[in-house]
Amino acid sequence: MSDRRTEIVKAATRVIARRGVRGLRVGELAAEAGVSTSLIYYHFSDRAGILRETLEFIGERADRYTAEPDPAQPSGDPRTELEQTLLLELQDSAEVRENSTAWGELRASAVFESGLRDDLARATHGWVHEIADLLGRAHPAGTAPAHAVAAERLTALLEGLSVRWLSGSLPLDHARHLLGEAIDAETARCRPGHPCT
Repeated sequence: MSDRRTEIVKAATRVIARRGVRGLRVGELAAEAGVSTSLIYYHFSDRAGILRETLEFIGERADRYTAEPDPAQPSGDPRTELEQTLLLELQDSAEVRENSTAWGELRASAVFESGLRDDLARATHGWVHEIADLLGRAHPAGTAPAHAVAAERLTALLEGLSVRWLSGSLPLDHARHLLGEAIDAETARCRPGHPCT
């Protein structure tokens, strides 16, 4: 992606986080990105294209910050990698707040904008698949379908906890604690002697 195009997508993420998808206007996006509206239309054929690339950018940015090791956590084993990947989605940084808020706005808009649903479903499926792979490495005794179901539960819980944290309904440390307990519960399902369901 060119530098200008990247700056426009970053600006779109900021505008969506601040005003929602319905509040995304090309004029405001141009002002936020410091470019002309004609340059936006040059890079993106329509609003759907802006939303699609913004969703992709949000996913790639989340992949980057969740791949960074948490210095407070020991590393090296798959269980720790799973926990860090999920818990790094709940950290008090401007980038995570913006990303999570914009993701939530895009998800909410997909209820009304069918064109956004397929892109969001693909992004969600990719995220669930990534977490299922981590679960599989952490507990190879489980089955792929069991890991996929556990990944669905964990990612859905994480989205809900994120919304509550971002809206001020839940303190960040408590959200992280609840997610940690859920990770423990999901990984315990696949221990020897327990049915992995």
